[in-house]
Amino acid sequence: MPMYTGGQVLDLETAVKDGILGGDGGGVICSDVTTPNLVKFDLKKIIEQLDSIEEVDVPAVFICPISLEPMQDPVTLCTGQTYERSNILRWFSLGHFTCPTTMQELWDDSVTPNSTLYHLIQTWFSQKYFIMKKRSEDVQGRCLELLETLKKVKGQTRVQTLKELRKTVATHESAKKTVVDNGGVSFISSLLGPFTSHSVGSEAIAILVNLELNSDCIANLLQPDKISLMVDVLNDGSTETKINCVRLMETLFNGSKTVPSLSLLVGVLRLVKNRRHPPGILAGLRLLKIISSQQSLGNSIISIGGVQHLVEMLPQFNSECLELSLYVLEILSLIPEGALALKNCANTIPNLVKLLMKVSENSTRHVLSILWEVCKLSPGEFTVIAVNAGLAAKLLLVIQSACSPVLKQRSAELLKFCSLNCKSTIFISKCKLTSTLH
Repeated sequence: MPMYTGGQVLDLETAVKDGILGGDGGGVICSDVTTPNLVKFDLKKIIEQLDSIEEVDVPAVFICPISLEPMQDPVTLCTGQTYERSNILRWFSLGHFTCPTTMQELWDDSVTPNSTLYHLIQTWFSQKYFIMKKRSEDVQGRCLELLETLKKVKGQTRVQTLKELRKTVATHESAKKTVVDNGGVSFISSLLGPFTSHSVGSEAIAILVNLELNSDCIANLLQPDKISLMVDVLNDGSTETKINCVRLMETLFNGSKTVPSLSLLVGVLRLVKNRRHPPGILAGLRLLKIISSQQSLGNSIISIGGVQHLVEMLPQFNSECLELSLYVLEILSLIPEGALALKNCANTIPNLVKLLMKVSENSTRHVLSILWEVCKLSPGEFTVIAVNAGLAAKLLLVIQSACSPVLKQRSAELLKFCSLNCKSTIFISKCKLTSTLH
């Protein structure tokens, strides 16, 4: 099938030879595209594997105009346009007897297999696949070499080897599998200990955070001396290293009964407070969510000023960070010391009221729960502050919204609580209601 480019008509084989379809410009990727005995590959599987590993720039002539996906069984209409067989037959089954691209009426509804294009597609994708496979094999071989080298070297050479392995693991899925399948996780974990330098520890942690850890590996990494090193690296490392530490500890602490040290909590909170690095804020909040779920650790977070810092940062958080921070604050508000810390923070009620009906139903639920705990401490004082901040009007919005019945009921109860503990003139004016409606 001829194609047009730059005012010239080219056949597909010439286009490939000239590099227009992604060849090497003068090199032939298919010596004989019409050979009937060309080895056939599972094209669908090849396309799926290529798509999952890397972004492939597929030549436009290989793409079906209907599905915008690579064709596996190209057929040509009488108009000269080519489509994937299943797509054009589906088009006909819907009662259309036109060419989808040109909208010309068809004088012949038969479809002709485009064998030239079929063989070109087969050859192009199989070549890409074998290049990818060879590259993958090279990466796997290099990973094995690096693992063997790590067992023999120390000092700066070990750091450099770990850096290369870290970069390889971060960019190649096959590298991750190679490291895991060849005992790399256990060996790299063994590098972490009380006498490990921070440079080695930082690189080892950066590798481990990218690997799939089984229960035995997690149990090994939860050893006190390894956690202690991670905490030291968290407090003294670069921002990237801090994020890697927190992400790794999130995996380790999830479902674990390990009690984090106060130094760890300080490091995590410091990362959350660093507004210049949003990924660090998110990673820190995810770990805080796991830690705060352990009842015995709530007081530790409160004691280092966690409540006040989270409340003050609420206006700067994005929606994902808001959900996490509100979850943590709700857990802490159920602890007497946590509710008191919220009460003593001047921006607690104004910041929380602004978030009602602003982010998500989950966030609204967290806010209502926190407000309940704070207002119950001093109903007269804090109800007036809340109503002046616009709480009553926001609660009416929740009640009239399409949110869950439970949330509406919770809002109605808090609204009633406000009305009972606030002067009726103030309450009515802030709700923008008439006496009759009240």
